[in-house]
Amino acid sequence: MTKPTIAILLLALLALPAGASTPAGEEIYQRACAACHEGGVKKAPHKMFLQMMPADGILNSMNQGIMQMQSASLSAADRRTVAEYLAGHTVEDALARAQPQLCAGPAKDFDLGKGVKKVGWGVNRENHRLIPADVAGLAAADLPKLELKWAFAFPNAQRARSQPTVALGAVFIGSQNGTVYALDKKTGCVRWSFRASAEVRTPVIIEADEGPSKSRPIAYFADLIARVYAVEATTGKLLWVAKVDEHPNATVTGAPVLYKGRLYVPVSSLEVTSAADPAYPCCSFRGSVVSLDPTNGKEIWRTYTIDEAPVEVAKTKVGTPILAPSGAPIWNSPSIDTATETLYVGTGENYSSPANDRSDALLALELKTGKLLWHRQKTANDAWNVACMMQDNPNCPAENGPDFDFGAGTIVARTSAGKPILLAGQKSGDVYALDLTDQGRPIWRNKVGRGGIQGGVHFGMALEGKTLFVPISDMSNPEAETNLHAVPSKAGLYAVDIDTGRMLWSQPANNICNGRTYCEPGISAAITAMPGAVLAGHMDGRLRAYDSATGRVIWEYDTTREVVTVDGSKASGGSFGGGAGPVVQDGMLFAASGYGTYFHMPGNVLLVFGLPE
Repeated sequence: MTKPTIAILLLALLALPAGASTPAGEEIYQRACAACHEGGVKKAPHKMFLQMMPADGILNSMNQGIMQMQSASLSAADRRTVAEYLAGHTVEDALARAQPQLCAGPAKDFDLGKGVKKVGWGVNRENHRLIPADVAGLAAADLPKLELKWAFAFPNAQRARSQPTVALGAVFIGSQNGTVYALDKKTGCVRWSFRASAEVRTPVIIEADEGPSKSRPIAYFADLIARVYAVEATTGKLLWVAKVDEHPNATVTGAPVLYKGRLYVPVSSLEVTSAADPAYPCCSFRGSVVSLDPTNGKEIWRTYTIDEAPVEVAKTKVGTPILAPSGAPIWNSPSIDTATETLYVGTGENYSSPANDRSDALLALELKTGKLLWHRQKTANDAWNVACMMQDNPNCPAENGPDFDFGAGTIVARTSAGKPILLAGQKSGDVYALDLTDQGRPIWRNKVGRGGIQGGVHFGMALEGKTLFVPISDMSNPEAETNLHAVPSKAGLYAVDIDTGRMLWSQPANNICNGRTYCEPGISAAITAMPGAVLAGHMDGRLRAYDSATGRVIWEYDTTREVVTVDGSKASGGSFGGGAGPVVQDGMLFAASGYGTYFHMPGNVLLVFGLPE
């Protein structure tokens, strides 16, 4: 969910519809872009696949987004020329299309009396992702009756990775082109919008009963180039912005967590793709958690996943320096044990050799100071970067590991006996329970999925009572699963007893793709539970509700169908991916659909469902 994923990502942002172009644009593309986007990097989306990107989105990705480093050798004029060549339209045309419907009258007003009913991405501090009945306003029996109430199209986008946040009578959500919206919950009109510097994948975190100002609620979010923002929740006015990591490839994908006057930000990186260049000294990034003062964005503490700063340890066969130790990014939103004031995260792989014991690991940090209390590695010797997907690239680490990150948020839970445990799911397909009273001692492990670069558990599990719901991606792309061909995919949804690790039920995904391009049956995106049901967006574009006791599908909706949006335009969803799980609140269901990267179906809609009038 994160590495090749990223590879594609960055490549994705550079090649689009080769429309009525200029010879200059084509020449620049062939010279600077085609080597990667036409087969040089196997996981890079082909130019034809990327033809949905808008010109301003491509240009933004080269100027200050994920393609910034790869585009550094191009002049500003050349970047614009190639962006317009690929998009088939001008930047001005793209911006003219991005004019959503603004609210008028009472629809503009925020309801400060409603407050915030849930806390952040994980719904509670422990990341259970369980919507309480009084918040949901819907019962499991109501789900089959749902009908589409309205849809919002994200302008100039081919993916929707920001989880909706419902608060103050509004829906807050980020988008691919960096625009953050506050939408009227009932109609979908725009109350305000704010343009960040790059794509916003995180949800918008609205302070609840804590924070700098109860009378003036504040919204927090982060963008693709590791900038964290605070804006007024009722106006979108910028209060502060902070760069949480100066590394040129740093990014934030996992949701920040606001707790007791501190904002905790997980930091990851796109450097894994930079290593595809044999002349790039790989690698200098290391993951971290950063604690910020939410009143001003000032750093309080920072804890790196790797203690030592990377230094040159060797050279590749072409003479490029090898820097290590590196990597161990944090893709997930932290969980917090409020009883012990401890924060938990999972890490990804090392980027360079030699690998160390902080990659593919679970870390416990003291909230007040950031002190590392303990760590437990689950996959050793996992050093990997995108160079390993290319033929004889000297930047591929000697380990050439499996890329088995912990991309899903960890979950703090209690067993039937009251023992505090940590639940974690990995891209290997393994699910773990660790004893939080004994330095993370292993309790049980269940190999639920096959695993792979785009396999296993990707972005988020959910917990109801003592039942853990586990989504498995297990994408069938043979290039991503080279060493796993003999093991069949286990894509689908599973229920596990947290006391024992025993499987309670399994619901393998029904493959309805019938050869449809970029369609996969599995579940990559975060899932969400509510009493009696589990909601999961699949890579085949279907949003499904499962009975939590049996795994039976009780409702589904094809989000790839074309719908008329609130501004009168037509749009459709695609695959579900990233941390954007469904949200149920106030009798409505909110789901962002579209994942046009990593060989998944593009889409750009927020769909909102409710019961018939």
